[in-house]
Amino acid sequence: METKKQNKVKIAFLLDLESAYKTLLRNKIRSFLTILGIIIGVGSVIATVSIGQGASKAIQNSINSMGSNMLIILPGSSSLGGIRSGFGVLPTLTLNDAYSIRTLTSVKTDSGMLGMAQQVIWRGNNWTTLINGSNSTFTEIRKWPVAKGTFFSHQQIVSAANVAIIGHTAATELFGLIDPIGHIVLIKSVPFTVIGELSVKGFNAFGQDQDDTVVIPITTMMEKIAGTTWVHAIMVSAKTEKDTVLAESQITALLRQRHHIPLHKPSDFFVRNLTEIAQAANSSASTFTILLASIAAVSLLVGGIGIMNIMLVSVTERTKEIGIRMAIGAKKSDILKQFLIESSVLSLFGGLLGIAFGFGISSAISAFSPLKTIVTTEPIIISLVFSLCVGIFFGFYPAYKASRLNPVEALRYE
Repeated sequence: METKKQNKVKIAFLLDLESAYKTLLRNKIRSFLTILGIIIGVGSVIATVSIGQGASKAIQNSINSMGSNMLIILPGSSSLGGIRSGFGVLPTLTLNDAYSIRTLTSVKTDSGMLGMAQQVIWRGNNWTTLINGSNSTFTEIRKWPVAKGTFFSHQQIVSAANVAIIGHTAATELFGLIDPIGHIVLIKSVPFTVIGELSVKGFNAFGQDQDDTVVIPITTMMEKIAGTTWVHAIMVSAKTEKDTVLAESQITALLRQRHHIPLHKPSDFFVRNLTEIAQAANSSASTFTILLASIAAVSLLVGGIGIMNIMLVSVTERTKEIGIRMAIGAKKSDILKQFLIESSVLSLFGGLLGIAFGFGISSAISAFSPLKTIVTTEPIIISLVFSLCVGIFFGFYPAYKASRLNPVEALRYE
């Protein structure tokens, strides 16, 4: 008995659905214009969210390209005659500072860094690039493997060997299609043997070509190229992302102790947590995405008002039809359900077209701009459900109005 009743309900629903579909097809252009707001709203929400997610991913990739769980320690600033300089001008960081940081429990690996732009010469070719002095942990801390050849060893650091690892851009500019491995280049008239070429890294968040570099042992850099006893920066990789905060506090305490800085005095160095920078950048991108998506969602409300308007017109046009249905036994709930189904079909169809529209916009942005958008299922489902709710909400009043018509007056309506 219960099954028969359920079957009757299903059949009645399918008949109402078919009736709604045929009614909407009778006025194709009007139906399309009615759901245009829904289409634009859903499409805009999906496109803006995909742009935001793509931007967040690009930021994360750019930060990750510098290394995982990274902290950068920079020398401090100076103040002379009321004029304050930026971070990095004081010679306060040494290789021994880097070696002592390595012993901290939260630190996985570290590398002192000393860089400057220098001209590199090979035969008749020359190219000005960034020369980076680094420890043998460079590839690990930067997550930057060697594409061919080898990286210099700890022993070559100790002996200040004249060996170099060349970046892809610098290699292309100097050697063209020739394999650089084994060739000798001159840096400040000092000969270096190229023993390896780094894999392609690309541009960082600041638009700098990371592949335009030559990496040499930091001891060689300090003794033979820069002529200095201090480093420009110390790069540290924490064991995990959660350890970056602990590592920051441990490094600060250690360096203040090593540099004999009193409690009331400021540090002569600065620790920059790249994980926090990435989180802040992602938070800003997410906030901006939510703002844009909220603005786009207004189109859904406009589309809902359009559905209400057209459904009210439809009730007026079909007053006699409603009267006939009531006269042959249709209940008020049947009329209410019929018009609610029609408004729901309108909004649902608009939502599906809007999804296709959003996919199209996202694909076009990825194809014709450097930004790669990311479309996920979450905004699609939310937009579709929201558009359906809009159809039901704005379609309820016209449906209720239709269900409250007097059958006798409806039959007399011309």
